[in-house]
Amino acid sequence: MHAKVRKAVFPVAGLGSRFLPVTKASPKEMLPIVDKPLIQYAVEEAAAAGITEMIFVTGRNKRAIEDHFDKAYELETELERKGKNVLLEMVRSVLPEGANCIYIRQAEPLGLGHAVLCAQRVVGDAPFAVILADDLMDTQPPAMARMTQAFEQEGSSLLGVEEVPRDQTQSYGIVTVDKMEGDLARIHSIVEKPKPADAPSNLAVIGRYVLTPRVFDLLGEIAPGAGGEIQLTDGISRLLTYERVLAVRLPGKRFDCGSKLGYLQATVELGLRHAEIGKDFAKYLKGRNA
Repeated sequence: MHAKVRKAVFPVAGLGSRFLPVTKASPKEMLPIVDKPLIQYAVEEAAAAGITEMIFVTGRNKRAIEDHFDKAYELETELERKGKNVLLEMVRSVLPEGANCIYIRQAEPLGLGHAVLCAQRVVGDAPFAVILADDLMDTQPPAMARMTQAFEQEGSSLLGVEEVPRDQTQSYGIVTVDKMEGDLARIHSIVEKPKPADAPSNLAVIGRYVLTPRVFDLLGEIAPGAGGEIQLTDGISRLLTYERVLAVRLPGKRFDCGSKLGYLQATVELGLRHAEIGKDFAKYLKGRNA
């Protein structure tokens, strides 16, 4: 068995420009799906995988994320005074038990690779996860739990992947792989956002990674590319020359909550399953379709 993954990096410094104006003063990661923000779904997924160190790489106007996972003394006191014990427990359980939050400021928006590099001094020499909160994974077992289990067995960096329509390849990092054995395959190459005509496959990297610390040295060597950004894809491409990297086909469904359509789809799907309002919501939707 290889080392367990106990640290996760959440790059949350992005501007969220596709959701303006709501993201002008509020992080896109705090957009709610019914009654929980996207970042909470991501942290709960990490905790379900046995991860205890939650490392947030933040930027301007991201204080709401820190406040969300902080203790809210006044709110808890008021709920306790009014005997609202269910809500009190809900507030107290926002941060999973045993989890520790660490916040690092990314001073400039220099790309996903740079955001990951900002976490180097906290991650150190340990394997670590990277979770993009706007990719909401509706899977059982949880997506990151499957990936950390695979890392303990294989000891190799892992990228979550799924097949996408070929006309969407320019929105993703695209990999070429050996034949899948179960849900794993060795990656031979990775290309950032190729045009459909140039894409080597339609197997896309989604917002889940488990990486070895060697990637930090490689990211540190990369010169900024288009837009002045350091791409995580470029660091992983270099990592392929030094060690084995595996693709993991993740079960279940992914909602691209970085897009308005994906966000609305997630809201409907999870809303229909919500214990409190799911049945009434279903009745409402059925009535609109009548």
